[in-house]
Amino acid sequence: MTSNQRLTVVAWLAPLSLTMVTAFDRYAESLPLSAQEVSQASVKRIDVSRCATSNTGYTTNFTHTYFGSTPVGNQLVLEGDEAGEHTRNEITVLALTRNIGGVTTRVIEEREFTNGKLAEVSYNYFVQARDGSICYYGEDVDAYEKGTVTHGGAWCGVGPNHPGVFLPADPEIGMEFQQEVATGIAEDQARIVGKEPVKVPAGQYSNTIRIRESNPLDGEKDFKVFAAGVGIVVDGVQRLTRINQTAGAAPLPAITRQACGS
Repeated sequence: MTSNQRLTVVAWLAPLSLTMVTAFDRYAESLPLSAQEVSQASVKRIDVSRCATSNTGYTTNFTHTYFGSTPVGNQLVLEGDEAGEHTRNEITVLALTRNIGGVTTRVIEEREFTNGKLAEVSYNYFVQARDGSICYYGEDVDAYEKGTVTHGGAWCGVGPNHPGVFLPADPEIGMEFQQEVATGIAEDQARIVGKEPVKVPAGQYSNTIRIRESNPLDGEKDFKVFAAGVGIVVDGVQRLTRINQTAGAAPLPAITRQACGS
């Protein structure tokens, strides 16, 4: 297939739903510039200093369009299949806050299951900056591995580390930002690469942003899609299947170690 033919294929596929998006995403990364990618010349890098602990004006009353509906108890359930295994992620806004470097953050729990068995519990710490950006202040992790609990990937945005930009205010295609700033531990980077309609089991969403994430520590890349008023609706192979309202209490088993903040 010639370069022009590849561009034609990608341009035709771009507006379609992301029901079978993962294989295409990986294929598209090897193609020339398309509707799903942006050139280096159009990249706008967002400075993480907007999320520094020394700043003021932070709030846990989130108003960011694409961070979604975040009242206490709101829960998004995403599911998908990969390599013969069924995975489920329950993302819940807990009735908990955490003081990190003098900044009060909201605790959002992710509870991940593989073939119905609990695989990981993480507490993720978010706050909204004065300019409207969503800042990521770190996470505590319990990973269940062969009967033991480990904490790999946990990080905190203080000391030698820094809070990252999870979603910039007024996101536009070409914006690039570092979501995690913990050298050698968590260094995820993200770029907004598209805005197109998405259909998932929970419904169809026309106002979305599509983010390509990359991890320089292991070379992995993946895509996420955030829908206005909802939050994340696509995470790699996983798709939003339902939205629940819970009491906002942390279910059992609770996370065993909170090393970040107080």
